[in-house]
Amino acid sequence: MSTEDTDTTASTETETTCGASATTEAEATDSKCGASTTTDTETTASKCGASADDSSGSGSSCGGGSTDEKVGSTVDDFDADPGRLVAVGLGPGQPEGMTERARGALLDAEHVVGYTTYVDLLPDEVTESADELYDTPMCGEVSRTEEAIDRALAGNDVAIIGSGDPNVYALAGLALEILESKGGTASMVDFEVVPGVPAAQSCGARLGAPLVNDTVSISLSDHLTDMPTIESRLHAAAKEGFTVAIYNPWSRKRRENFEKCCEILLEHRDPETPVGIVHGAGREDEKTEIVDLGDLEGLGETDLIDMTTTIIVGNEETYVWDGRMVTPRGYESKYDY
Repeated sequence: MSTEDTDTTASTETETTCGASATTEAEATDSKCGASTTTDTETTASKCGASADDSSGSGSSCGGGSTDEKVGSTVDDFDADPGRLVAVGLGPGQPEGMTERARGALLDAEHVVGYTTYVDLLPDEVTESADELYDTPMCGEVSRTEEAIDRALAGNDVAIIGSGDPNVYALAGLALEILESKGGTASMVDFEVVPGVPAAQSCGARLGAPLVNDTVSISLSDHLTDMPTIESRLHAAAKEGFTVAIYNPWSRKRRENFEKCCEILLEHRDPETPVGIVHGAGREDEKTEIVDLGDLEGLGETDLIDMTTTIIVGNEETYVWDGRMVTPRGYESKYDY
């Protein structure tokens, strides 16, 4: 996060470089576009409600809780004509997995905003063409989304990035919500979504053909959804015979979610049901395995399953052929082949 040191004078009115005014207090710092952060020991908290404790590693403060923090500026705080805001999906991670439309949108953007890990995945041509890059660690979703909006309201062409697709467990909806809370409109910043290849699709492609029938996607480490709701969705999906794509299956603070997930799936599926596991799709540490459902829980403590892993649990008809998962679409019931 790009900040500047300030003195400890309380309630000092300052002007950010993007035209939005911000009030700083003791040990406060201002971003370039009106989203301020307050530093207290090793904890940083944005005015728009996201906090992170860098001392304990990424994801340390995503375990729940709430804040009364609000967005730090409104459209009235900006003097310039608004620019453009584009939510861009990077796909699985490697440059060749990005669509040409996504690449073009990033090359056109003056400012690129995103989660640090995703900014690090950008090809050199994108990082070199951008006037500014702005990133935050895990749990900074709200602060970096507001930062992107503020930069667009200040007259810049801004891209906010994410892996996969911006509409799948990502920030496209949050951007519109925050923009609305500031008194703005989507047309005001010429808001657009540039889709990318979602994780389930990119991982399914590495496993064979497991997703050609009805599929339900569920995130196990979604700190915005309570576990009873996630459990209910899992029960319904497994009972009704859907292929199940599991996002974010494992994190340090939510290992019980993964264990409960395996328990629920085994209530409704045969232990020999094929399960595809793809770790770090499209990245240097990519790993792919196909296992039986009964063996899945035992892999939770391994390097194979973490927040970069997507798990695809086959339905009752899914089978493994020549090292590939196959979920029949139903053509065999109508055609001879």
